[in-house]
Amino acid sequence: MLGTPLPAVTTWQGRARPLLTGPLATLGVVPEGHTIHRLAARHAELFVGDKVLAASPQGRFADGAARISGTVLEATEAYGKHLLHHYAGEFALHVHLGLYGKVTDGDGEPPEPVGQIRLRLTSDRHWLDLRGPTACELLSPPEVAALRARLGPDPLRADADPERAYARISRSVMPLAALLLDQTVVAGTGLIFVTEALFRAGLSPRLPGRELTPAGWQVLWADLVELMTLAVTTGRIDTVRAAHLPEAMGRPARVDRHGGEVYVYRRPGQPCHVCRTPISRGTITARNLYWCPTCQS
Repeated sequence: MLGTPLPAVTTWQGRARPLLTGPLATLGVVPEGHTIHRLAARHAELFVGDKVLAASPQGRFADGAARISGTVLEATEAYGKHLLHHYAGEFALHVHLGLYGKVTDGDGEPPEPVGQIRLRLTSDRHWLDLRGPTACELLSPPEVAALRARLGPDPLRADADPERAYARISRSVMPLAALLLDQTVVAGTGLIFVTEALFRAGLSPRLPGRELTPAGWQVLWADLVELMTLAVTTGRIDTVRAAHLPEAMGRPARVDRHGGEVYVYRRPGQPCHVCRTPISRGTITARNLYWCPTCQS
């Protein structure tokens, strides 16, 4: 369903490799939501319906691993940047990769443990190792519900309610970029999706949220859905329309750790693909911000 066959050993990490299919990509940031949705799909492919054995070679998740070991993984779920494994019984496994989290999986017998493996899952056919996550914990059903409740709508989920996000945005004087980066407003969007979607919509990242019209929000939300869905399919973030691709413009392809063609993200001082104005860089909520001062005036 999701592309070409995987190699026997695959590494999944926000800073190391896209998921399921697609070229090598590296991000020095917390993985954006498409990465977690790809992880959920991968783990479902490997383990759903199987009884799994769980261990914590590092020891930091030994009690939690013991509670789910020997149970059946019934479903996996991504919500924003949060990954959930739903096991038969009382608990769900909650993982947030954070900046350094990394998942490695493969077929057959797992290798000897190397490094700080927080969680190892094995079945008769596959294995999975989790290293360095910000969160690796078991949640009860009420705690899972509370996690979902504190997150904004996820553009990649069929149950997303964009009007819930707009209700927050339309009341706020905060800059639009800051609101879209707030996971309690919209879940799963990171700096790349936010800066690129704002450029494509012709909106200044510093526009106060309450100045965004309902029609403008509908366009912006639809574009986030489109861009993030494409990223789930390809494993990389591409935001440039056909008319501005390298082959259409006669320009060199972009070479960047995140692996995609973009308009403004990490392109300060370079000419805008649309108007040739140099791309600007600033900061918002202590993070770099990129925009075109002409196209987004």
